[in-house]
Amino acid sequence: MLTQPLSSAPSTSLSPSPSLVNWAGNVDFGATRLHRPASLGELRRLVARSPGIRALGSGHSFNRVADTSGELVRLDGLPPLVDVDPANRTVTVGAGMRYADFLTALHRAGFALSNLASLPHISVAGSIATGTHGSGDAHRCLSAAVTALELVGPYGDVVSMRRDSLPEVFPGAVVSLGALGVVTRVTLEIEEAYEMEQHVRVDVPLDGMADELDEVFRAASSVSVFTDWLGEHASVWLKHRRDRPRGRWAGGRPADRAMNPVPGMPPESSTEQLGVVGPWFERLPHFRPELVPGAGEELQSEYYVPRAAAPAAFAALRGIGPVLAPLLHIAEVRTVRADDLWLSPAYGRDSVTFHFTWIKDLAAVAPAIVAVEELLLPLDARPHWGKLSSVAPSTVVAGYERAPDFARLMRAHDPDGKFGNALTRSLFPAAIAR
Repeated sequence: MLTQPLSSAPSTSLSPSPSLVNWAGNVDFGATRLHRPASLGELRRLVARSPGIRALGSGHSFNRVADTSGELVRLDGLPPLVDVDPANRTVTVGAGMRYADFLTALHRAGFALSNLASLPHISVAGSIATGTHGSGDAHRCLSAAVTALELVGPYGDVVSMRRDSLPEVFPGAVVSLGALGVVTRVTLEIEEAYEMEQHVRVDVPLDGMADELDEVFRAASSVSVFTDWLGEHASVWLKHRRDRPRGRWAGGRPADRAMNPVPGMPPESSTEQLGVVGPWFERLPHFRPELVPGAGEELQSEYYVPRAAAPAAFAALRGIGPVLAPLLHIAEVRTVRADDLWLSPAYGRDSVTFHFTWIKDLAAVAPAIVAVEELLLPLDARPHWGKLSSVAPSTVVAGYERAPDFARLMRAHDPDGKFGNALTRSLFPAAIAR
């Protein structure tokens, strides 16, 4: 999230520049240098000598969560790692890898992840550090699958953390906003590989959906509702696990052709639909893992609302549909199960997420984001850490009861603030060494 209101956010460009920019091209990073070490030893030396450094993943955040006035380091030059442990049902991967880089290998070994984000081309460490999620009543965010982390600390030291050996603090170290060190390895829970099929239902009446949200989101293992909040109808994407029973909800009518979640966009980049059976990693995302997306001509914001408040959120957003629709490519509604990660936006509560994919015009979009927040914040909404928001840092932190504990964890792991940036310092001023 931005550290200032959108209307006054400095140095945010809406067009790519020759300097380092994020995937969408709306953030021009302020780092003095970008490094791509080829070994762990090189990374350790780099971190040890640098007065200020942060890791940069695939650049799919839309705000300055990864930015720094110091140095940036990318880990995609480290040797790739995919280590499947069948006995413990885990896989350890290089943190700089993208999910798309290891899904096929994991499947060939006979295993799967329980959940994926809509875009599998995002880095593992970046997704985990920001609490990124997929969809499903039974699915926690991607970060909740983490059972162990390896990171490089401020003195170039290698720190290993495991949930089973550090149960009191490990939940604070996973969604960390990059503030505890440079994560190099991540161990994830896995399960036996499974097959899925995907169906899309169209012409689903939007009015009245809030009254049947439980039925809609129980209809499949993973469910997404797409709308512009103005039209009379929504489309609902249902991803069914073949080894699980499916719900009975069947609103609207089945699509008779392949679709893209964004109306008017070609369906070729979307994962296969129309009930064609395929492996989990080719159905859980909305977009095909084997296709590399280009630069994003979009901006994004997203809010996690307590499950019980979802009907009120539906009604509120429907009421400002005329404001939202002209500025949207599409909006998406999903569910996320509660977890115990201190800074996860789904911490302690089952949530419904309201996601907005905006046109790439910050000046036009900013008032709409403020309008959304005026409606959702009274419902205890938490903004996604990697997307645009105008909410003041103090207001954001007030929504996390373990925030003081995380500030102490930051101080313990990084006493000199080497891994901090403007965002983390504004969120956790008590963690800054005095």
